[in-house]
Amino acid sequence: GVISPTAALSSMPYTPDASMAFLRKLYNQKDSLIGPYGPYDAYSTGNNWYVPRYLAIDQGPIPVMIENHRTGMLWELFMTNSEVRLGLEKLGFTFTP
Repeated sequence: GVISPTAALSSMPYTPDASMAFLRKLYNQKDSLIGPYGPYDAYSTGNNWYVPRYLAIDQGPIPVMIENHRTGMLWELFMTNSEVRLGLEKLGFTFTP
């Protein structure tokens, strides 16, 4: 199947062990799976191909979610916005700092 590294790496806060294992696998096969700006967008395990390009919409979540795993900083900053909190409250969500 086709694998997009974005999914595994952006899941770091929820699956840290599996996400780190996947990241190590990528770096062990660096020549074909990682370029100068990080993991390529997708690769196939069955057909031995990879897409040597980056999509911002796929690359953007990776460092954000790694930082959320490390410190929670971006989640915390997001929740300091009064409009965000009001919107979430109107939707029935609760927030505990």
